[in-house]
Amino acid sequence: MIAVVGIPFDEFSSFLRGTAGAPQKIRKAYHSDSSNYFTERGIDLKSYQGWKDEGDLVLPSGVEAIAAIHSGIAKLLQQYEKLFSLGGDHATTYPVVKAIAKKYGALNILHLDAHPDLYDNFEGNKFSHACPFARIMQEGLAKRLVQVGIRTMNVHQLEQASRFGVEVIEMKDWKPTTRFQFDGPVYLSLDMDVLDPAFAPGVSHHEPGGFTSREVITILQNLNANIVGADLVEFNTSRDPSGITAMLAAKLFKEMIDLLLRTGE
Repeated sequence: MIAVVGIPFDEFSSFLRGTAGAPQKIRKAYHSDSSNYFTERGIDLKSYQGWKDEGDLVLPSGVEAIAAIHSGIAKLLQQYEKLFSLGGDHATTYPVVKAIAKKYGALNILHLDAHPDLYDNFEGNKFSHACPFARIMQEGLAKRLVQVGIRTMNVHQLEQASRFGVEVIEMKDWKPTTRFQFDGPVYLSLDMDVLDPAFAPGVSHHEPGGFTSREVITILQNLNANIVGADLVEFNTSRDPSGITAMLAAKLFKEMIDLLLRTGE
């Protein structure tokens, strides 16, 4: 059984706020009459009993939110086998992974993003949305981290990737024939800005040269791994007046639930 939970937190975003509103916007788009509840595999999520939306976590402000996210996720994992969180910014990934790693042990992580998010700290904040994977690797929560779609690598983060043994597939090196092999439980983290801003303008950081919608969906559909947890983060509702990014996020929401269900069959 899969728990879906919203994490409406964006206090540690470095450039723009607005991702805290994403969980409710994604749900609204998911329920929109402009589409339906079917995944591309033909699963009707509206009537499927393998998952449940547990609503949003209620969080304190500031750094206390990190501990509250961890404890909230850990509590849900006492009831559910798998968990899918809707951010919020990427700062939410660290406490989520920390809780899931406690249940499953050191994870494999597949991270789709324009940014490595490996800063040791960013602007003095070690819990910034630019830092979650540094915290995860530093604490030994993942035995393997594979990052895909990166197109903003700098010297510090390159050094961090080398320090932690991160496998980075930059966007310039991506090949559509790439397939992933993992040994053991896998956590999937999908930042909406892995997509080119032409397809997902509703993100804080417009980084040209990313994936198309179909390319990301194909990655999800071709993923053959034991997915035990996932997140969908960094949809900034303040930059999506047309609702295009919300509908794409809802599409990815459906395909990611399908992936979690499929890998549990």
